[in-house]
Amino acid sequence: TFTDHQAAVKALAWSPHVNGLLASGGGTADKSIRFWNTLTGQALQSINTASQVCNLAWSQHSSELVSTHGYSQNQIVLWKYPSLVQEAKLTGHKSRVLYLATSPDGESIVTGAGDETLRFWDVFSKARKVKEPKSVINLFTSIR
Repeated sequence: TFTDHQAAVKALAWSPHVNGLLASGGGTADKSIRFWNTLTGQALQSINTASQVCNLAWSQHSSELVSTHGYSQNQIVLWKYPSLVQEAKLTGHKSRVLYLATSPDGESIVTGAGDETLRFWDVFSKARKVKEPKSVINLFTSIR
């Protein structure tokens, strides 16, 4: 039993990259995302998001987690794991972001809110990853 949250647990997401790693999000009185090693029962770390956590989803391609929020900020946040550095803050919804779904290719999400809108976001896009520069000349091939 994990009892560190101070309000209703509103969101859960298993990491696809680390066996037994679970993220959980707390409601308005808690406002935190907590990370658990479910194999050992150990609380690993947490971060105060300053807003109710409504949904969590891990990237299929990298160690990133997206969270959606309600009162008071109604935003979507992209976090790097395990540093918990905030990589992006996405705004646009006018009320609590109630629903979150990841696209089949794992690159984008759709969110639904109490403002009666669906919004699409390219949060996990492979295209935004830093690419190594490619030289025009390849020293390992011959030129004739």
